[in-house]
Amino acid sequence: MTTLTLDLGTSATKGALWDGVELAAITRSPIATSHPEPGRAEQDPDAWWASVVDVCAQLRRADGARYDAIDAVGFAAARETFALFDASLAAVSAGILWSDRRAADQVAGLGDGAEFRARTGVVLSPGCCRAKVRWTMEHEPAAWRAARWLLSPRDLVIARTTGKVVTDETLASRTGCYDLDGDLLEHDAEVLLPPVVTATTVLQAAAGARDLGLRDGVSVIVGAGDRACEVLGVGATTHTPMVSWGTTANVSVPEHGPAAAFPTVAQVSRGALGGFLVEAGLSAAGAAIAWLARLTGREHDDLLHTAAAVAPGAGGVVALPWLAGARAPWWEAGAHAAFLGLTEAHSAPELARAVVEGVAYDVARCLELVAPEAAELALAGGGAADASWREVVAGVTGCSVVRRAIDDAASVGARLLVAVALGEVLPLDDVNPVVAREAPDRALVDAYASLRETADALASAVIDVQ
Repeated sequence: MTTLTLDLGTSATKGALWDGVELAAITRSPIATSHPEPGRAEQDPDAWWASVVDVCAQLRRADGARYDAIDAVGFAAARETFALFDASLAAVSAGILWSDRRAADQVAGLGDGAEFRARTGVVLSPGCCRAKVRWTMEHEPAAWRAARWLLSPRDLVIARTTGKVVTDETLASRTGCYDLDGDLLEHDAEVLLPPVVTATTVLQAAAGARDLGLRDGVSVIVGAGDRACEVLGVGATTHTPMVSWGTTANVSVPEHGPAAAFPTVAQVSRGALGGFLVEAGLSAAGAAIAWLARLTGREHDDLLHTAAAVAPGAGGVVALPWLAGARAPWWEAGAHAAFLGLTEAHSAPELARAVVEGVAYDVARCLELVAPEAAELALAGGGAADASWREVVAGVTGCSVVRRAIDDAASVGARLLVAVALGEVLPLDDVNPVVAREAPDRALVDAYASLRETADALASAVIDVQ
């Protein structure tokens, strides 16, 4: 079966062309994010569709014969990002990203935070999707009156491709608009929310798919959120949690339930094939390196390469890479990024090394909350290809790290969901076999244990001050 998977991420859309179990080609199209004010993160919703058109065109140019033979399309998607659209699917508002924190004043109106988390699985904060929906109601009434739908990027693409407006359980469960049983809560936004279906729901390509070069009648599988797909794509379990490095970093543990038993300091969402994910999403990972690269005029990959040559401890620099607020495990939206211990002797490589270590420290803190018994980590995302990140996260956590052949685990998960939806038997190890298990260097574990004491103290102090 020839399959196209589309992963609508925060910084880029990725298109992957699959010939059976083989990943034949993969392309990407970047999506620009603007920050009109501190705490705000927006995108042009038209760029979501344009990025999909672009990656599909790239794949057609790379392998036209295989592209013309596509039987099915599957999706992975960033969650909690949304825009308002009218009945013709034209955007009537800016796209508000998951990392946007504009809704501080709306949080109080959503009730007690502990009760909200217990009911919805979502940590109540200025970045909560439901709080930002309320912000749009209060601050953009004209857009609200013109709107018919509140859609994520993936929901928009499916609507334009199939003519059907839907979302899936994994995305719906991260909005704060539904309880953990999947029931819609009563609130003013409910009239704009699309119907919720399963991740393996099969639709059919219609007229809109021609813009992507797809035949009418191609099967379109709704797919799931990026973390739910990544967990499938690396075979994560309760004993081998998934750690992803992309725009941000994330620790996810698949669980069967009951949801009430999960740690209250973590977020809980629906799994793509049933069950739940216990999640701890950080503020920034790749985005922090990209920000530092822009600031210093260095290339992203070169910056990581030079960081790898810096000794553990980054020459005394400690980074708190909280560009979008201190998310998991702190959940302090008012705390922001900081570098501590800087001297005139430090330069870009030390700062980059400190960022990588700062992300790893937060990953370790999250693991202690959601997977304290973990002995190994299933790595996902672009960072899995970086030897320095693998070494640092293993050293800081004391866990072995497992890498599979395809680091883009979200695309793998989307491919597996297509298989389930269409009755295709497709074992994970046939699509994405394990290629390496790397044990932590014991000397590095000891070094980071000492360094982390200082990092923990500084992180707590900065949160107290901010």
